[in-house]
Amino acid sequence: MARRKKQQEAEETLVDLVEVKGQASDFFEKNQTNLLLGLTALLLLVGAYIFYTQFVKAPKEKEAMEALAQAQTQFERDSFALALTNPGGGFSGLLDIIDNYSGTKAANTARYYAGISYLQLGQNDAAIDYLSDFSAGNTILSYTKHGAMGDAYSEKNEFDNAIASYKKAAAAGSNEVLSSYYLKKLGLLYEKQGNAGEAKAAFEKIREQFPTSTEGADIEKYITRVAAKG
Repeated sequence: MARRKKQQEAEETLVDLVEVKGQASDFFEKNQTNLLLGLTALLLLVGAYIFYTQFVKAPKEKEAMEALAQAQTQFERDSFALALTNPGGGFSGLLDIIDNYSGTKAANTARYYAGISYLQLGQNDAAIDYLSDFSAGNTILSYTKHGAMGDAYSEKNEFDNAIASYKKAAAAGSNEVLSSYYLKKLGLLYEKQGNAGEAKAAFEKIREQFPTSTEGADIEKYITRVAAKG
């Protein structure tokens, strides 16, 4: 009896497998055209991506980087207006690089240089716009970006935004130079606003975490000064 039951179950399983195979075969026959079209479309997409990457994006990136190098030269000379619009040699300025080479790493980097250039030229709104659009990723420029935005907001007397930006810049953590530098800016801004307690906390953080930094060398006098005000 048990043997017959097992034989019956095996036969039912075999029937099920035959039915599944038949259904799969029927499905392929009925949808063969759609499947082939889908596969063809996929191959075309892969081919288009490879073509774009190798023959469009790569040359565009190279061209943009060459233009950016020329603009950087003017930037390093503090010729910020020239860096933005006319770096010479027939090359595009930072603004044209951003517009004409959208999607490239060079265009993204150009946003950072444009933001700093506008900050140096006293055009704080433009500086904030370009720095906001700059994607720094997890790099040191993430902190200098926020620090520069803090400077721009501070110049505009938008102190809450400046404080928020300086806090992000100071979060460099293990970077003694940047963290201590922006913590001091944060403390000075708090002091300017009359918030002696927060100013003291920022200065004390420099003393505790970055005592050997440039800012840490004379931070005690700032702590003493704001303590007297508190």
